[in-house]
Amino acid sequence: MKKINVWVIAAFFSAAFMQTVSAAEIKAIHNGSKIDVTIDNRFFTSYIFSIEEKYPFFFPVNGPVTDGSVTSMRNGEYPHHSSLFFGCDRVNGGNYWQEGLERGQIVSRGARIMEQGSRVVIIDECTWQRPGADMPVKDTRKITITAPSKDMRQIDFEVTVETLMDVVIQKTNHSLFSARTAVDISVKNGGVMVNAEGDQGEKATFGKPSAWIDFYGKRGNTIEGIAILQHPSNVEYPSPWFTRDYGFISPTPMYWPPNNAESIHLRKGEKITLRYRALIHAGDHKTADIAGQFAKYGKE
Repeated sequence: MKKINVWVIAAFFSAAFMQTVSAAEIKAIHNGSKIDVTIDNRFFTSYIFSIEEKYPFFFPVNGPVTDGSVTSMRNGEYPHHSSLFFGCDRVNGGNYWQEGLERGQIVSRGARIMEQGSRVVIIDECTWQRPGADMPVKDTRKITITAPSKDMRQIDFEVTVETLMDVVIQKTNHSLFSARTAVDISVKNGGVMVNAEGDQGEKATFGKPSAWIDFYGKRGNTIEGIAILQHPSNVEYPSPWFTRDYGFISPTPMYWPPNNAESIHLRKGEKITLRYRALIHAGDHKTADIAGQFAKYGKE
């Protein structure tokens, strides 16, 4: 009978213990018409799905070091930008992006917390509706929030859009998953916007297809930012980006339709699944290894 090496066993259980201890505890709680998420008892974000809002969105989206939001909302310049969100303008004559609920609204049927502990999983079903018109679209969202490290938070946003009738989306720069960054990290205030190819700023990134864009800036003695990654399985991947130095990024295929068309047509009953990952991180894009993070994401 072989002798059992007690030191090997002790090392194994010690490593397992350390892994358990170091894993972030991620919790979610319903708070009226929003779900609040904490990471190791530090408030991270709220998923807000109030019937009084244009669409569900995340706000704030707090950085891992400062606990200050890397996104902003309701800026006087563009009040229809609500932090981190998903929507689309010019859908069958409706507007599911800009202010005015009578023009169109993405309405949650009630977000549900499915899992919490090492991660938080939220499921939401939404209808796209406006007064006097049939609903063109409904969507189902799966939101997964994790903390890959002490310097990074991760929001995975997976949405399946189903057409309830024939749908025409006119060419628009207002579409799909988007982030309005905090003012202090905008390019106008000394921040950096960089894509996967290393292009920087609005002029170099606007309209260019790219797997990801990162937006970050100095905050006191640290750097924080937010990157959006497109999953390679998405239709029209990699989509061109609508970018603004004042602090806006969105992979927006609807502004550059195939074959220079003026609209995109979808038949009733079509289902399209889109996946995005938002990385909220400390450091610049190299320190946070956004390229490496994307390489892992592309294999998932």
